[in-house]
Amino acid sequence: MNFLQPAQAGTQLLSLIVFATLAIWYVVPRLKPLRRADALTVLLWIHVFRYVALQAFSAQKAGFPISDGNLMEIVVGDGAGSVIAFATIVALRYRARLAIPLAWLLVVETIIDTFLNIRGGIHENLMGAANGVTWLILGFYVPLLMVSLALIIWQLVARRGEAFDHSAEGSGASVDNSPNSAAKTFGSLSSMTEKGLK
Repeated sequence: MNFLQPAQAGTQLLSLIVFATLAIWYVVPRLKPLRRADALTVLLWIHVFRYVALQAFSAQKAGFPISDGNLMEIVVGDGAGSVIAFATIVALRYRARLAIPLAWLLVVETIIDTFLNIRGGIHENLMGAANGVTWLILGFYVPLLMVSLALIIWQLVARRGEAFDHSAEGSGASVDNSPNSAAKTFGSLSSMTEKGLK
């Protein structure tokens, strides 16, 4: 019996469950007190590293049976997602009005890219064919992207009426663009598991 397909599918499913549980128990409570821009920034950084899809060129050369067309579709899709995510973070840092439309663009792009990747994988029977770094990316990083995407959508929808740009400044709310602000945000999230397990 070939266990490669169920092993990959099982890993992706378990990773989705684990990351979703971590998100509900630890991440969501930490994001709620943050300003919308800061909360979105934390989630968007996960998507910046989608340029790891460039590894697919090496995987194909090592024997991963993916066609050139499907390969380029993956690289272009994830490369675009990485660029959009980084551009959105920059826009959020400077409270540019373009930030929220860019965040929605990333959501739409990621959904389309995921659909095309699944369709291509089914068409070329790639499930279970991955190994090495490619297997780790599909088993752990892709599920993390999906959970973070759900959290991004939640932030965009649930907090759509929240003051964001100059209106926040006019109301007396301070806008901290210093490096220390980002460090505090990531530091808070990095300690969530430790505090949650005590």
